Amino acid sequence: MSGSEPQTVQKIVGDTLTRTMFDAIWTNNYYKVFPVTMQDFDISTMLPSIFYLFRYGERRGTGAFFKFFALDAEPARKSEKKATIDQVGKALTQKDDFKGFDDETEKAILGDFLLNSCLGNKSYEPGRDKKIQRVYPTHYLSSWIDLPDRQANLRNIPEMMVSILADGQEEFVKTGKDDSEKGKPENPFAVGFGSEKNLLIRAFNQGVIRSENALIDDRASDRFDENEITIGLDQLLMIRLAQFIGKAPDPSREKVKSYVQRASGAKIPNQRPIVEKTSREFSEDIRLFLKSYAKSIPRHYLIEMLESCMAIGLTSMLTATTKAVSYWAEEGRIYEKENQRPADLFVDCSLGVDRNIRETAERSMDEQQRHIRDLPVILMVLRILDFQVSADPKIDDKDFPTWPHSIKWLNFLGDMLYLRHKQAQRLHLRIEDKTEMLSMELMKNYPQENEYAEAKSLLLGELPKTANHVNPIFRLARGLTSLMGTSYTYGKFTSMMDSCFHTNRPNGIVIKRKRTQDGTRVDARSLVLSDAALGYLVHLHALPKRKGSERSEISLKAFIDLIRKRYGFHIDRSPPGMDISNTCLERNKSILERRLRDLGLLIGVNDAESMKRLRPRFEFDKEIRDGMD
Repeated sequence: MSGSEPQTVQKIVGDTLTRTMFDAIWTNNYYKVFPVTMQDFDISTMLPSIFYLFRYGERRGTGAFFKFFALDAEPARKSEKKATIDQVGKALTQKDDFKGFDDETEKAILGDFLLNSCLGNKSYEPGRDKKIQRVYPTHYLSSWIDLPDRQANLRNIPEMMVSILADGQEEFVKTGKDDSEKGKPENPFAVGFGSEKNLLIRAFNQGVIRSENALIDDRASDRFDENEITIGLDQLLMIRLAQFIGKAPDPSREKVKSYVQRASGAKIPNQRPIVEKTSREFSEDIRLFLKSYAKSIPRHYLIEMLESCMAIGLTSMLTATTKAVSYWAEEGRIYEKENQRPADLFVDCSLGVDRNIRETAERSMDEQQRHIRDLPVILMVLRILDFQVSADPKIDDKDFPTWPHSIKWLNFLGDMLYLRHKQAQRLHLRIEDKTEMLSMELMKNYPQENEYAEAKSLLLGELPKTANHVNPIFRLARGLTSLMGTSYTYGKFTSMMDSCFHTNRPNGIVIKRKRTQDGTRVDARSLVLSDAALGYLVHLHALPKRKGSERSEISLKAFIDLIRKRYGFHIDRSPPGMDISNTCLERNKSILERRLRDLGLLIGVNDAESMKRLRPRFEFDKEIRDGMD
């Protein structure tokens, strides 16, 4: 290669492994394990898209928001389209509904109202001249507003949520199926029936009626009953914004097809995390919470609690998935369902105020992150195996469904990885050849020892000296992950993990700060329970368990034990592998008790543990009592 420029790493990998294989594996994602794009997202923007998916049973395409509100000049790229609060306010004031908002002061008041209740700027920036990037679930008709402008920016979270809650068994989420017609209980999360048959939409669709004789998938058939007088001002503003646009967006036309992700277009993939037990528990939690409190909890509190609900659910599913995948890397098998549970983490009940408790919680989170450092490599192993097995026509016993849970498929790949399948040896030899070819191409293009030295050593199996370092599939996976770079692999996974935690957000469950470690500034994370998260957990788990019970109470001790077993949240006990002093544990529990009392969620007449009981602030729906065990 003397006298010529070396080829880029991506070109070397693509030419060596084939371009088709490169396109399939040069990514962080593997939807058959955890059907979410490994990148940052914002939980607070998910509900409008979930409304749309439930209402129409299709993925959202491009709507008319930017058509009406973007700058007049057409940008060079679609991604540069910009709409601001001032532009939205200016357009709205041209309608009769907004007479009286003509001068600058009144326009500023309208703009601030829009910014505080309906729309959000990029990066949460203040100001009415910044780019609008998000819409909030003020009302069900927020689903008519196509923000963010690309559905992909929601990282497939809404699709996964709908798949979990709809709980079907087909390849794609099925619409228009009424289980009650076949003698089964009606699905509270019906898909494609309109706004009136879905439990989540009903909590936000005040005043919405459907045009008479309109087709159920008519994007303009939902309308607002102008005789509805109990609607809030913020809801009415969102409704007027939707009416200005005129209809919901058309379905997506985007097609995706690869060996590791099925073609979808407008269809909603029925793909769920491999941890079936944990995802089912999340479904049970949100279902019972909405059935019990959707009518009684004020809408603003309900939104806050739903954000905490999603953060807890996503975190539980993510940490349980990382544990299951790590086990797969060692054994070539996924945990049995009864053994699937989230990671054990210590909770800082002081919200970072008590230094000792905070540092203990940070230590617990550091330990969890150490356990998942190898996750990008394991996902690369899975993508390599998936591509090779799927593309090999001689492997004839691989045709079985990989939805809604792909556990059987992953176990099949595990047999290939650990040579338990009759055709695995041939696959290993083929990957061994590709690994050696890639190593040679790297050395030829980058002969200096310090150029991609780690990747070269990994491909050759020189390090790390682990039990599987001689396995060619692991060697190739480690080498490729090194070539992709830590910021692209582990960095993007960490940003996705922070998004699941809803980190540093008022309704989140993790606080992140900067600290100095060995002279370097690093991120330190600690698991906390915000007031909204505490309120959600108490209201959910203080529901009566006995049919006909009038009191909805649970003891403080039982509550602490329950959230440890169900979500891995440790408060008065040390997580496995940690040694926390009894003084720290007792103080943590006392702080939680004080916070619950301040929030009006704890009652008790004395200091006896048996007399410390939790009770929700809001009444649960009496109609569900007969259905309780």
